[in-house]
Amino acid sequence: MWPRRSRKTHEDEEGVIRGRARVDKRTKNLIARVQPREIAVIDHQDIDRIAAEGLIERQPAAVVNASRSSSGRYPNLGGLLLVSAGIPVIDDAGKAVMETPEGSWLCIEDGLVFRETGDKRVELGKGQVLTIEAVEETLDEAKRSIATQIERFAENTIEYVREERDVLLEAARLPDVKTVFHGRHVLIVVRGYDYKDDLRALRSYIREMRPVLVGVDGGADALLDVGLKPNIIIGDMDSVTTEAMLSGAELIVHAYPGGDAPGLERLEALGVPNVVYEAPGTSEDIAMLLAYEQGAELIVAVGTHANLVEFMDKGRRGMASTFLTRLRVGTILIDAKGVSRLYRGRVRRRDLALLVAAALVTMAIVVSLSKPMRLLIEAYWLQLQDLWFRFTQAVFG
Repeated sequence: MWPRRSRKTHEDEEGVIRGRARVDKRTKNLIARVQPREIAVIDHQDIDRIAAEGLIERQPAAVVNASRSSSGRYPNLGGLLLVSAGIPVIDDAGKAVMETPEGSWLCIEDGLVFRETGDKRVELGKGQVLTIEAVEETLDEAKRSIATQIERFAENTIEYVREERDVLLEAARLPDVKTVFHGRHVLIVVRGYDYKDDLRALRSYIREMRPVLVGVDGGADALLDVGLKPNIIIGDMDSVTTEAMLSGAELIVHAYPGGDAPGLERLEALGVPNVVYEAPGTSEDIAMLLAYEQGAELIVAVGTHANLVEFMDKGRRGMASTFLTRLRVGTILIDAKGVSRLYRGRVRRRDLALLVAAALVTMAIVVSLSKPMRLLIEAYWLQLQDLWFRFTQAVFG
């Protein structure tokens, strides 16, 4: 029944999994808490690749999803990645599973989810045990209906242009910042696809060009993880760690229309200076527009959204703004997505041998042309001969 795993799970018997529950409607919040062999309980329709990769890193015993991991609306890869990694997924288990108390013991058997208290078992919900075959079939169906999603995305884009064109065309309401962008390169980091590998591939560029470092929400922590300090952090601050908030970076809180910003209370509690900026769309849009309007010479984007599936993964109406923002800043925008896979240099043994040989030849030429150097080498040689003579005398008499 269960996909076989490369490591031992918290199983008492074949087909039965037990573990402590970690529960959160927001998968990215749960990823920070769930530990190996615990059971992740989420409510995430159309699990995206970033969420799936985060769960795989945490290695839970199973994932219980109150919603459908793939609705067929578009070809999302989250469910396939989880199942392929050997993590059992109980899909569409019902909203009641979200009432599970944090830390309680769960038992999963044949798609049934129970809460265990002593000798008592209370059924919380029943879902479908995902298999690779079922997920692939759903993906194939979604691919056939992708034209409909493109049409809806286009309609969404047109609606956004009508409602928020001043943000894109005038950028008159962008916040004032102390950081100087004019004439500089700007590196904007979003904790998106392949961001870790791409950041590592850009280390030489960052060291040489010293760009302005902008972290978008969790992108700030991505910079800190590789030893870089962000100059500016932009986002609703819901996934930014306290360490990043206290790093000394300028903080721009992205509040959605109506003034709601999930992480604003944390900032106020910490007493950290910040600027609240209310705007539709996404935080990465604001980062790009800010750099563009402040006169940046070049914008290098890491982990940002670049294609339709990624836009749909984000699942926000405002993703159309990302598409339009890229049209506006495109003249100076370079997307670093996949740069780590573009070229992986390697040092061949033949090249290394040639380098060493060239160095030895160079040293020989220098010695032959320099009389002081020859005398110095001869002096060292005589000293070595003397040491060898003394050694042999001491050993052999």
